Amino acid sequence: MKYLSVPKLTASDRSGDQTPIVLFGHGETGDILTAGWSAAEKVRRQKLMPDAAAWDLLAIALSVVVADGTTLRSASPDGWTRQIELEIALSDPDRWNPHADAIATALRFLTTDLWTISFRDGGTIPPPPKNPRYPTSDAVALLSGGLDSLIGAIDLTTAGTTLLAVSQTVRGDAAKQNRFAQRIGGGIDHLQLNHNASTLRGQKETSQRSRSLIFLAFAVLAATATRRYAYGQPVPVYVCENGFIAINPPLTAARVGSLSTRTAHPEFLGRMQSIFEAVGLNIQIKNPYAEKTKGEMLRECLDQDLLSTEAPLSTSCGRFQRFNYRHCGRCVPCQIRRASFEAWGRPDPTDYVYDNLAIQDEDHAAFDDVRSVAIALLTIEQDGFDHWLGPTLSSPLIHNRHELRDMLQRGFGELRTVHERYGLV
Repeated sequence: MKYLSVPKLTASDRSGDQTPIVLFGHGETGDILTAGWSAAEKVRRQKLMPDAAAWDLLAIALSVVVADGTTLRSASPDGWTRQIELEIALSDPDRWNPHADAIATALRFLTTDLWTISFRDGGTIPPPPKNPRYPTSDAVALLSGGLDSLIGAIDLTTAGTTLLAVSQTVRGDAAKQNRFAQRIGGGIDHLQLNHNASTLRGQKETSQRSRSLIFLAFAVLAATATRRYAYGQPVPVYVCENGFIAINPPLTAARVGSLSTRTAHPEFLGRMQSIFEAVGLNIQIKNPYAEKTKGEMLRECLDQDLLSTEAPLSTSCGRFQRFNYRHCGRCVPCQIRRASFEAWGRPDPTDYVYDNLAIQDEDHAAFDDVRSVAIALLTIEQDGFDHWLGPTLSSPLIHNRHELRDMLQRGFGELRTVHERYGLV
């Protein structure tokens, strides 16, 4: 499917074979794809002045999110892999065109689709505010409402880092994001943005594999608006996620690609870091927990009292909205959450829809995630961990394979404890 992403549609934009996307504005009808208007408005109200390259990065990310959300995997020849061509209007296409293939490669890894990316003139950046505000933050950290980003913000702030927390607002998590920002360190600077990506009426792809790109783009936008960036200093952007989920190894052969997301995978983050450096964005992507399990993150958090209060309020479930903003209890992230509380040595107060993992009746359908973890644990026991792991860590961008291998093994140890408790292994 072909898309053309521009800030304003012309007659010629409507007449071709490309589906138009309107950036940073509202479409004329509900049948026009749009994205980014609320984020641009929020930045304007906050009197922030991000770098022009950061606005172009956001235009790319918004375009990708819309195309990803509109192109149905079910319509592809294999039921999953899509071919997406995306032409994007930027304020400085000459800066980005030499790196179009690198961006397409990063997207291919992230979404497992075939992307073709190109750039053209016609992009815009919002006018600078009259009296811009430059946050004095040392670093930017993503704050999702999840447990890992909560721990990351607590640890960084406790260690003395002045944070600017950036959130993509999601229904069911916005209030948690605000609460965490207010509670951590007595209150940290917090910017909540929303991509407001629309899809064609009656057409929405739910896999959402490109979400991490928009998260990064929002963080970079905020980072380039800081005083530190204006002074020419690199700004760290923290993507705090436990290493097990970051790698997210396919539990079984059937889950390769389609069911293993790559939001904070070191290869994706490494590719994006290279792109940032190539286009002159003075940003450093960091995940200090890449070699930690979720249980280790909980045990080693620098403010145990605050974590004990806030951790139960965090969100981990991959189906949170589907279950009316409750944890399902049986998806892979929920199982890892259970295991992490067990490893922490604290009771898990989470209200799970399916509390008992061992039940397989009609009311407990869709047992696949629990079964997949159990199969992985059995395979590891029978064939050995390295045989099960296979080429999962085979990437030229991964330089700490030994440490990641050991972390994954410890992560499965945490999961095994939970499965043994329910008699599943």
